[in-house]
Amino acid sequence: MTSSNEIRQAFIDYFHRVGHEPVASSPLPQKDNPTLLFNNAGMNQFAKVFLGQEKRPYSRAVTSQKCMRVSGKHNDLTSVGPSPRHHTFFEMLGNFSFGDYFKKEAIQYAWEFLTDVMQLDTQRLWVTVYTDDDEAEQLWQAYVAPDRILRFGKKDNFWEMGDVGPCGPCSEIHYYLGDMADMKPEGVNVEDDYLEIWNLVFMQYEKAADGTLTPLPRPSIDTGMGLERITQIKQGFTNNYDTDLFTPAMDVVQELLGHSDAERAKQYVGYRVIADHVRAATFVIADGVRPGNDGAEYVLRMIIRRAARFGRDLGFTKPFMGYVAQAYIQHMGAAYPELAAQAENIKRTLSQEEERFARTLDTALIQLDKVLADLRDSQQTLIPGGIAFDLYATHGLPLEITRDLAEEQGFSVDEVGYAEAKAAHAVASGSGAFKAYETGANIYTQLLGDLTAEGKLGPNGVQQEQYGPPRLESTIIGLLRHGQRTDVAKAGEDVEVITAQTPFYVESGGEVDDIGVITATASGSQMQVLEMSKPVAGLIIHHGRVVQGALKLGDKVTLRVDDERRSDIRRNHTATHILHEELRRKLGKHVTQAGSLVAPDRLRFDFTHDAAVGKTQLAEIEAAVNAAIVANYPLAITQMGQKEAISQGAMALFGEKYGDVVRTVKIGPGEKAYSFELCGGLHVRETSDIQQFIFTNEGAVSAGVRRVEALTGRAARDYVKERLALLERVANKLNSPTAELEARLETLLADQKRLQKELEAVRQENLLGQFEAMLGQTGLVGGVNLLVAQIAGADPDSLRQLADKFRERYPANGAAVLGTIKDDKPLIIAVVTKDLHGRGLQAGNIVREVAQMVGGGGGGRPDLAQAGGKDANRLPEALAAVPSLVQGMLK
Repeated sequence: MTSSNEIRQAFIDYFHRVGHEPVASSPLPQKDNPTLLFNNAGMNQFAKVFLGQEKRPYSRAVTSQKCMRVSGKHNDLTSVGPSPRHHTFFEMLGNFSFGDYFKKEAIQYAWEFLTDVMQLDTQRLWVTVYTDDDEAEQLWQAYVAPDRILRFGKKDNFWEMGDVGPCGPCSEIHYYLGDMADMKPEGVNVEDDYLEIWNLVFMQYEKAADGTLTPLPRPSIDTGMGLERITQIKQGFTNNYDTDLFTPAMDVVQELLGHSDAERAKQYVGYRVIADHVRAATFVIADGVRPGNDGAEYVLRMIIRRAARFGRDLGFTKPFMGYVAQAYIQHMGAAYPELAAQAENIKRTLSQEEERFARTLDTALIQLDKVLADLRDSQQTLIPGGIAFDLYATHGLPLEITRDLAEEQGFSVDEVGYAEAKAAHAVASGSGAFKAYETGANIYTQLLGDLTAEGKLGPNGVQQEQYGPPRLESTIIGLLRHGQRTDVAKAGEDVEVITAQTPFYVESGGEVDDIGVITATASGSQMQVLEMSKPVAGLIIHHGRVVQGALKLGDKVTLRVDDERRSDIRRNHTATHILHEELRRKLGKHVTQAGSLVAPDRLRFDFTHDAAVGKTQLAEIEAAVNAAIVANYPLAITQMGQKEAISQGAMALFGEKYGDVVRTVKIGPGEKAYSFELCGGLHVRETSDIQQFIFTNEGAVSAGVRRVEALTGRAARDYVKERLALLERVANKLNSPTAELEARLETLLADQKRLQKELEAVRQENLLGQFEAMLGQTGLVGGVNLLVAQIAGADPDSLRQLADKFRERYPANGAAVLGTIKDDKPLIIAVVTKDLHGRGLQAGNIVREVAQMVGGGGGGRPDLAQAGGKDANRLPEALAAVPSLVQGMLK
């Protein structure tokens, strides 16, 4: 049997032999296109290449791309398990041509791979082409009999990027799985036995807004073949779950449960859901996503919890997904090294989310049962969207699980209402992969094209030199004002400036932009650079305001970065690398960066960790960072291939998109360097340049993510200076030497505590004296001794002591209602002797009625009860009503 790993590698090896560059899969989270949560096709990472917005050093590529498709539509997720080939995560094998070869070679390569390399039965292969694509049909006839080539319309065989942009016909290859005697043309694209395995997209047109199709000057190829489907065919199974992509994980589930083969077969849906969802979660976590409440984080939480729910039905009572994930880490770790690198984090995150869900599931199911029971009583079958959302927001039950459980009992969910209740919620990651890339009237895309065509940018675009000197001579080659191109910008005007080269750094990886000035060489006109941007690859924009004279297109200029500010940024950035290393050494290898801010005045670092970092630990980490600073390690910054860097141990932030050639930052000499990371930011030359490192804060960001903030360099010195000055001021005010300040404070605090106790004793004595006088105001209501009083300066403890004092005076046939105002809020206590309970007089009932009059509520035992309110002004009125209340309650 050919393994899935062998099939994947055979695909990459074949296309490498015919001139394709093997390109690593991009991370699952989609960061370039806001319309997608995850990459859902192999060509996502090449979208800007196809649109001419990005250049690569190769014109042919081959990939095995990690993909996720999780839709909010009813049948998509619920098909996982019952369906033989529906998945959340899948691998898309693809070969691509960026203006190199076209239909002839694409068809030739596809046929050769399927028949020569995979050795599929040619008698089972069918081909479809677009209804008007005579060229593709003629090319296919070199390999396939004419009656096995079928034409279909736009729905099946025409691909479009969006409303505008590149598009073209496509050709699909189908494999027949059934009995050869039953094979017929009418089954293609209709019956499940005809499995679509490969789609060849011929991008040959540019579609305008009015629907006009214009031939592209350099047609391109984009193909996609699901590894799961080709593996199913090659291994001779009728469904994907029987292949070695899933059986190792399901074997682990069976072993953990102690099930027989018959029990496994009987509960196949649960086994499949767990295998699929844990595989997806394993890859999503490895790419830097944490379970959460929105977007990709919600999807991760949902699939983990859905797998946990099926696991519970199968018999699991403890976290189990870490064991299942290990099967995928072992089986797929060679193809995707991030799995092994993140193994500890993957298993830890899965277990934590399982435990979190287990704590809430029983309560959530009780609430759902109540909802369904109420609907049955009212003869309704639709769960309102607001209630479904509350089941998630309050009880942690995702919509998808609510829907699963409801359907099992004949109910459905108002999903439109759910979406309205959860306004910012966006789970779907379906179609529309290129909406963010529509060209149209994009001024930056047009400007980039014009400047490139005019030769003003050179073959590789803007030559950004953010790592060189902070001063650079260049030429203004573009000016934009209010979104329009212009030839001149005058003093007082906000402007966007493009120069042939720039020394300014553009915000990336948490590091903020450089700022500075641009000065015209001849006229002395000047612009203050306030921020930077890179709206399209190859075009760097300086944003700012002209403060003197006028800048003109073609001006020779000097660009000067604020180097003192940049030095502060360098210190903070290198400090984050040292901090990252020490967090992993002190807290564990599960720690990974989850976000950062590198600014001139401070740094902020978010990292995965499931507990607060105590003051002692924080002090140890701070000391270790400072020790690395004092060690004065040199920094070496080099460019190398991404695969080479990772193989040498460079730490990559999984979830980030890296190019084929990466920039590495190594702290410390030799092969066993102190720290080695992929990074594109600014850094010091040696660690002693950082000078000093001081933590200023530590706290939680979200479940499983902590945040620390710190200062270095000038900011750290200023911080220490300020704290020492504060210490000196306090010492002066306390008339104490600084060295003796702690002892002096301890003495003062002890004195304060003693005085507070003495003051409290006096206050209590005064209250008791005041209350003794009030006891004389006790009157008879319905034959009951009743005291109603408002007591100034009391607190809850004082009122309870006074209530006890009343009961000492009236052990029987007595009731008292005492009120006070504490922190501008009314407080009420009622006390009723036990012999009056039978007559209908209870403290809880009295205090509840009185509290309502002051805008509050409360209650308690029949003999003693307490309540609070909101309106202190109404307390006298409420207390005045007590006698009539008591009279009405007495039997």
